[in-house]
This record gives sequence, structure tokens and C-alpha cells, in this order.
Amino acid sequence: MFQFLSKTLLHSRNGSTVAPHNPSMVISFSLRYFSSDSDNPKTCGLSPKSALSASKTLQLESSQQPDSVVSSLEKFGFSKIQISDMIRKFPKMLCCHPEKTISPKLELFRSRGASTPDLVTIFTTYPWMFNISLENRLVGNFNFFIDLLQSEYKAIELIKRNARVLNTNLEVALIPNINTLRENGVPASRILWLIHISWVSIATNPVNFGKILEEVKEMGFNPLKSQFVLAIKMLSGLSKSKRDEKVAIFKRWGWSDEDIITAFKRFPSILSISEDKLMAAMDFYVNKLGLHYSVILSCPALLGYSLKNRLIPRGAVIEFLLSKGLVKLDSSIISLFTYSERRFLEKYVKCHEEAPRLIQLYNHKLNLSDTRKCGEDKE
Repeated sequence: MFQFLSKTLLHSRNGSTVAPHNPSMVISFSLRYFSSDSDNPKTCGLSPKSALSASKTLQLESSQQPDSVVSSLEKFGFSKIQISDMIRKFPKMLCCHPEKTISPKLELFRSRGASTPDLVTIFTTYPWMFNISLENRLVGNFNFFIDLLQSEYKAIELIKRNARVLNTNLEVALIPNINTLRENGVPASRILWLIHISWVSIATNPVNFGKILEEVKEMGFNPLKSQFVLAIKMLSGLSKSKRDEKVAIFKRWGWSDEDIITAFKRFPSILSISEDKLMAAMDFYVNKLGLHYSVILSCPALLGYSLKNRLIPRGAVIEFLLSKGLVKLDSSIISLFTYSERRFLEKYVKCHEEAPRLIQLYNHKLNLSDTRKCGEDKE
């Protein structure tokens, strides 16, 4: 199967790899094996360039080992395309011993309840897993997360989102921060939730983590509430320059520093909204509808809604209702945006005599497809 590798790779006496004598053999074989359509090189798993690049990183004496690596992966349910993707990312996996390195690691996941799709997700995303010590790192880390999350399923879901958790020095990058959260009164359930939603927020430098935690405390977040760890997540993923840019946007619309902190406490995810979307949403509420910024401040989650799928279609209905004196432009108007679509249509569209016209207006702005109808039961 990988016979081309033994024929095209030469090794110098000191063991370093040199370029193959006949690169076309590498390319030709790769196209035949990895392509679902060997007559069309553009559809192959490994491009000619990738095949040649991969060949230069390997040191193999025969085709037996790479053949057996591929065979082992296929037995666990990996397709040729998926194997190709893994080799492209980590060519040296072909040098791994199938019985000592490949199969035991896949069996570890299987023994913890991982399905074939789980294995494919994890190893195609992070094939470097094959290069991590089973005894010294994988087993210990895997068991740690199973014990911490009290669930093999949750541990596997965490690993699927970020397989690097199994290659982390827990004593250095995670456990100190868990202890810091506990010392500050954060319940175990909130800590587990933070690990679940944002591994990178907690597996970080303990000094930096401590500074962010103190900042969150100074803002007045309650350690017992989910908003506390959500605020940590938001601040951990935002550079100071990005934070300053977003603060400048709010100030442009008349918000004070205190207003911004209040909005962040009510809706920490506000800092994850792009600058363009913040500007467009504020322009819609303030300039288009004529709302005072204090109304948005009372419910900053308003800034997170989609302009195309929610704000503009509902805004058209609101403008019509305002013109007829059927609604008032006050703080209660925010319910028109926060309600589910079904509730919105029942309370503000279908109940009026002008319902047919309102539905037509709403559908026009929403640009509905044939597969989605107005009034469909959805959130």
C-alpha cells in the first residue's frame, strides 16, 4: 500500500531524511490510494504538493509499518479520506507502531464509551494524539476529567471540542485555577460548567487567571452565579486592545464607564459581539426606532440578536404598529424582540385586524424560504 515510501526515501548515514530520487512516484501513488476519483487529482485526499511534503518528513525502511497503520485505522472505522486528512496534518503518524501506539489509544477511547464518530472527530481534528504517551499522560488526564465531570460521556464531549486537554500538564495549567475558584466561593457545578464551555479560559497561566478573577470580583459579580464564570470566560478571550475598542463604541453612544460595567454584568457575552454588529444594532435601536440608549442598557442582550433574522423583520412590524398607535415607544417595547417568534406573532401580529398586511410585511423583511412559514413554532 505504501510501498512507494520505501522506494523513494533515502536516509543518510546519520539518520536524516533526504529528498526522494523520484518524487513523481510518491505523488502518483498518493493520488491512486487517497483519491475517490483517481482520474481527477483535484479531488484526492493528498494533493501532489502535500504528498511530496509528507514523504520528506518520514524515515521508513519498508512499507509494512505504514500499511499496517492504515489498516488499523480502517478497522476502527476511519475512511480513506479521513486517514488522508490525518496524514496531511501529522505525517509522522505513519511511523507509529500500530499495535503499541495506534490501537491502544483508540481502544482507550472505546473503553470509555467513545463511538466511531467520536473517534473520527477527535483524531481527525487532533491526530497528534498518537504522539502523546498513553501511560504518562493520556490515561491519567482522561481519568481526571471523568472523575471531575462525573461522566465518561461529558469527558468525551469535552475532548471532542478540545482534544488538547489530554496533552495538558494539569498540575501546572488547570488544577491551580480550579483551586483558586474554589477558594473564592465558586461552586463545583459552576467550575465544571466553565471547563465544559471554555477549556481555554481555565487552563491558562495561574497568575493571569488570578488577575482576571479579581477584576470580575471588583465589578461585583456573585461567585455563586453562572454570570461569574461567564465573565471570566469573556475576559479571558479578549485582549486589552479589543476590549478598549468595544468600550469606545459604547461611549460613542453615550454610555458611561458605569453603564458599560452594568451592561457587562447583565450580559457578559456583550463583549463577544463584533464591533460592526454592535454599531449596526445600536444604530437600529437608537436611530431607526428612536429608543433611548437606556432602554438597551436595561436589556443588553438586545445587542446580540441577529439584524437579518430578528431585528429588521420585527422592526418593520413595530414601525407599522407605532404608526397606528397600537404600541408605545417605551421600555416595554423590548418584549417585541425578546419573545420567541411564535409568541411575537401571536401577541403582536395575528391579534390585529391588519394581521394579513403585517404578516406580508414581516415575511417580506424576513425573506422567508419555501421551507419556512410565518408562525412556525420555533424560538
